[in-house]
Amino acid sequence: MRFRLDISFNGTAYHGWQKQPGKATVQGTLEEIIAILLRMPVETIGCGRTDAGVHARFFPLHFDSNQPLPNRFLHRLNSLLPDDIAAMNCMPVSDSFHARFSALSRTYRYELSFAKNPFSPHLTWMQHKRPDLHLLNTCAALLPGIRNCKSFTKGEEPAHYGYECHIYQAFWEEQDEQLVFTIEANRFLRNMVRAVVGSLLEVGYGQQPPYWFQGLLEGGTRSDAGQSVPAKGLFLTGVNY
Repeated sequence: MRFRLDISFNGTAYHGWQKQPGKATVQGTLEEIIAILLRMPVETIGCGRTDAGVHARFFPLHFDSNQPLPNRFLHRLNSLLPDDIAAMNCMPVSDSFHARFSALSRTYRYELSFAKNPFSPHLTWMQHKRPDLHLLNTCAALLPGIRNCKSFTKGEEPAHYGYECHIYQAFWEEQDEQLVFTIEANRFLRNMVRAVVGSLLEVGYGQQPPYWFQGLLEGGTRSDAGQSVPAKGLFLTGVNY
């Protein structure tokens, strides 16, 4: 039987989603606890990979079990999970469902804060100067479409995947004392959102002209783009199936 489990997590204490030897990860923590409840080893497949320190407000995954889930599984799972991981929903799905490959799009959001908040220092990136919102959105409007995103990824992508991403939307908006960047695409390359945000901010702070950002979309390498922003302001917020 295959089950879909939707979770959320604060990634501050973890080296990303994917299991790594000798490191605390969301996947490793989750599998240990599910194995206790099912009394059998379990392999979870996530909707994607998140870098160290990145958060998720909505992260679907799936796992297989040769037995029904125990009564009050979700409640018992949450009682054993650490405070920075929460299980929100669990349901049986068809064997053809795949948390990663069945996804049509994913949505990320990056949060910049301009006022000190002692309650969430690890959930936003604080800035003392506001970038130009008009310039940010002028460049963000260039992103939607099928784009070669080689300028925004760390490392080489497998040849059969390539660097093309279909970006559906990308925009900045003001929310209280924050600027929030939202981007939705069919796939994201490693470190892509953080590099896109860092490059947009170079334009927003007047360090580069808008045509520089357009040039990054037309060709280039990672060294041509801006620096990656810190992981702590990045959230996976949606996955569309």
